[in-house]
Amino acid sequence: MRFFHRARLSVAALIAASLWAVADFGIALAPAAEPSAVGLWEQVDENSNQPESWFRIVEKNGVYEGTLVKAFPKPGGEDPAKWLCTKCEGAEKNMPVVGLALIKNMQRTDRLKYENGTIMDPRDGAVYRALMELSPDGKKLTVRGFLGIALFGRSQVWNRLPDNAIDAAPVARRTPAPGAAKQSPAKK
Repeated sequence: MRFFHRARLSVAALIAASLWAVADFGIALAPAAEPSAVGLWEQVDENSNQPESWFRIVEKNGVYEGTLVKAFPKPGGEDPAKWLCTKCEGAEKNMPVVGLALIKNMQRTDRLKYENGTIMDPRDGAVYRALMELSPDGKKLTVRGFLGIALFGRSQVWNRLPDNAIDAAPVARRTPAPGAAKQSPAKK
């Protein structure tokens, strides 16, 4: 009988010590926060595998919006800082593309899914219905724009960046593809 009494005391002491450690050392027993699309994302060109643009996704009252915060120049292309949304409509017409909210009205419909929003292609001003799906680890975001039903669309997989990357990043330059012709500066 003494053995069982001591065993119960030992178990009780172990439990008490564990609870003390949790309280005293701040050991968290709460579940980890669920991943979210909120943050900074990098879109990579599917052909060259070079960064094309960075988007910051924010949430306001349950609605998610993605703003183009950085665009990378393409070899021989125009300076992204001078790129205007000439084919956009309404208040966005002729506005600088960097700084425009291209993803709008997304709503979280599931743990990892966002729907009911739109995405705009600033090259032609076209607005498409959109879906987003976050990977379970929160490091990849699949963004799909489509017409009518999601089957008729195109997806891109974006990579999560640290939130402070935009502040710490130097102006990135693309390297020309092998064999690409070099452009000479324009004469004045």
